[in-house]
Amino acid sequence: MKAFTKEVKIALVALVGAVLLFFGMNFLKGLNIFASTSDYFIEFKDISGLSSSSPIYADGYQIGTVKDVIYDYSGEHPTRVVVAIDKDMRIPVGSTAEIVSDVMGNIKVNILLANNPRERVMPGGTIAGDVNGGAFGKVAAMVPTIEKMLPKLDSILTSVNTLLADPALAQSLHNVQTITDNLTTSSAELNTLMKQINRNVPTMMAKANSVLDNTDKLTGNLAALDLQSTKQQVDQTIANVQQLTAKLNSKDNTLGLLMNDASLYNNLNTTMRSADTLLVNLREHPKRYVHFSIFGKKDK
Repeated sequence: MKAFTKEVKIALVALVGAVLLFFGMNFLKGLNIFASTSDYFIEFKDISGLSSSSPIYADGYQIGTVKDVIYDYSGEHPTRVVVAIDKDMRIPVGSTAEIVSDVMGNIKVNILLANNPRERVMPGGTIAGDVNGGAFGKVAAMVPTIEKMLPKLDSILTSVNTLLADPALAQSLHNVQTITDNLTTSSAELNTLMKQINRNVPTMMAKANSVLDNTDKLTGNLAALDLQSTKQQVDQTIANVQQLTAKLNSKDNTLGLLMNDASLYNNLNTTMRSADTLLVNLREHPKRYVHFSIFGKKDK
């Protein structure tokens, strides 16, 4: 009986050890034996190192773990991953999964939940999966483009080295320095000029205000003038000038006859010539017209 008791004790210890080992191994894998889960399948063309016990996340919260990876050695079907997800988790139809790898190389699966409140993926259903390369994936996608750019980059560097070795570049930089110094001097002079202008602005504004005041006074004086009366006087003067011009052009008066009658002009001209001849004859023979003598004798 005592030996039987020892054997039972050994068996019980072994059984307890096996149970503890089982639970310990699942705990280390991230599996919770007592949690109520449902199995789903996720299909991937490339699992990128995904293995059992990898965590499953949705909206940043862990909702399950990878239970198993079923690889199709024939290559006719994608790799199927069995995942255990909490029964309370509702996965809408249209949701997808992606494998994400961080900088440290840790791999996890993100469930991208679709916006479909009416339909859900039932346990045992299949979810489409893909690989999200993250930052490393983007870098890998850029490698072909970078390889194409390398020859051009080498040519550009050669051209830059040639340009830097050109003495004209150093001279140009020296000229730029000189131009910069000149601009600095010009800026200082401009600042001095602006200060002088700012000091003179109040005086200039006072003069401008005085000119505006004088302009206002002149405008007021012009507005005070009786422009209508002045216009009437001007019109009257123009009418008088027109009447005088009409009278001068008319033959009904002396000035009109004098200006318009050619015969009167000719008669006046003949009279002037006769008077001129008479004056010349009088000057040359005054005795013919003046009869004066001491002895009373007439000179013929």
